[in-house]
Amino acid sequence: MASDRAILKKLKRAQKYGLLNTLSIAYTHFDGTYLIAKMPVTPRVHQPMGLLHGGATVALGETLGSSLSAISVDTTRYRVMGIEIAANHICSLRTGYAIGKASFIHKGRATHLVEITVCDEREKRISQIKMTNVILPIEK
Repeated sequence: MASDRAILKKLKRAQKYGLLNTLSIAYTHFDGTYLIAKMPVTPRVHQPMGLLHGGATVALGETLGSSLSAISVDTTRYRVMGIEIAANHICSLRTGYAIGKASFIHKGRATHLVEITVCDEREKRISQIKMTNVILPIEK
């Protein structure tokens, strides 16, 4: 398996594409057991009242949860698909960064249960997210 640094470098290359680019999500840390990314909280991700949109928060969480599962399996043999996500929004945020940390609750052969905690820069909890991923063999 690749080193933690090599995995983080590969994840950072993916930041240029799709929703990660749109929301400016940036991976910042991986140590083999958890993955961290941050997203700037600007009017781009606000809801009409000027607060961080819950959907943007969940997108950060899903990005982290599916990425953690994907880097934990052999992606030449398996694909990771999110099958459920649930979020509890605890506190609002207007500016700064939403910082998510994903770690495994359960890492089985067929399913992964991932917990994602989203905090502000002062480590105040903004949202608590739980995601279930299924690990499917790639059919040749």
